[in-house]
Amino acid sequence: MRHNQRRWIVFLGIAMFTLGQFGCAPVTDREARLEGVGTPRAAPEPGPAPRFAGDRFITADGLSLPLRRWLPKGPPKAVFLALHGFNDYSHAFEEPGKAWAKDGIATYAYDQRGFGAAPGRGRWPGRFALAADAATASEILRRMYPHVPLYLLGESMGGAVAVVAMTGEGGAPVPQVDGVILVAPAVWGRAVMGLAPKLVLWVGVRLFPAMKLTGRGLHIWASDNIPMLRALARDRLVIKRTRVDTVWGLVNLMDAALASAPRLTAPLLLLYGAHDEIIPKRAFRRFARALPPGPGRDRRLAYYGQGWHMLTRDLEGPLVIKDVASWALSRGAPLPSGADHAGARFFGGLASSRPGALSETAQSRAHP
Repeated sequence: MRHNQRRWIVFLGIAMFTLGQFGCAPVTDREARLEGVGTPRAAPEPGPAPRFAGDRFITADGLSLPLRRWLPKGPPKAVFLALHGFNDYSHAFEEPGKAWAKDGIATYAYDQRGFGAAPGRGRWPGRFALAADAATASEILRRMYPHVPLYLLGESMGGAVAVVAMTGEGGAPVPQVDGVILVAPAVWGRAVMGLAPKLVLWVGVRLFPAMKLTGRGLHIWASDNIPMLRALARDRLVIKRTRVDTVWGLVNLMDAALASAPRLTAPLLLLYGAHDEIIPKRAFRRFARALPPGPGRDRRLAYYGQGWHMLTRDLEGPLVIKDVASWALSRGAPLPSGADHAGARFFGGLASSRPGALSETAQSRAHP
């Protein structure tokens, strides 16, 4: 119980680097405005067409977000649109992006609004806006690479955003991608929380919405890669102090992602680490078991016995990075590490290693 309480405190905003998690509570009018409830995201104000302009991603509503890319030397065999985790920014994909480029995969990542060097730093922009940005960016990439497999990749909070975007939970257009890769996604919803943490957040967002919290002294680790964690602690673009109302927004996103699992029908690679101290195993199993079954659905569930929360940046990150590339380039093949077989055992016999049939569109992109 004490360990779960400490984990909740971490989720209450504290900057444990790339966390990102939680569900929703009854909302006041002010909170609804914060979350973006009722905002007509499908009809933004007229302005310049959304686009990638150099190192900027111009969104549908005209916001300018920092953009990074890691490109192979020749034409790409696949393309990743990568969404970073909570309090982190697009630099999170520096090492994975370089490795994927060597495998012929192009990776694009932007600072999500409210994070990194994007506008509104430290303030929650609303999950609908985050999902709409993912849909817009994927549309741009689809135009850029019409005959190349395109995947939406989300880490932690970015994974929750990907789920919400792919299931249309926010009312935005669904990204037209060939599959989804979720790296330790934020799926710890209220359905698997106790009463105490829900009450703490419910009270905190109403009485102390602007209070900023840190994670000092909690002794909860996001990774076993200590030099990497120290570098994040020195990085001025990684948020170290988090507002309570920003965590409340993440709570809504967490609940939405968990509730949306039954509608996530896209081909999927789902990754989880045995030492993850951020997302409880019971939440992950609940999410995985809620995924829709059926023939033709490629559901690869990978479990890493030495993995932590930040799987692609752990000490065994290169192994995870190679698995992701392998799945993207050859979905029917077993993962090089064998983590899909471990996943079959961990997730209780779910179809984690059964390859699914590609649609005609995906087949044409995979074999142009």
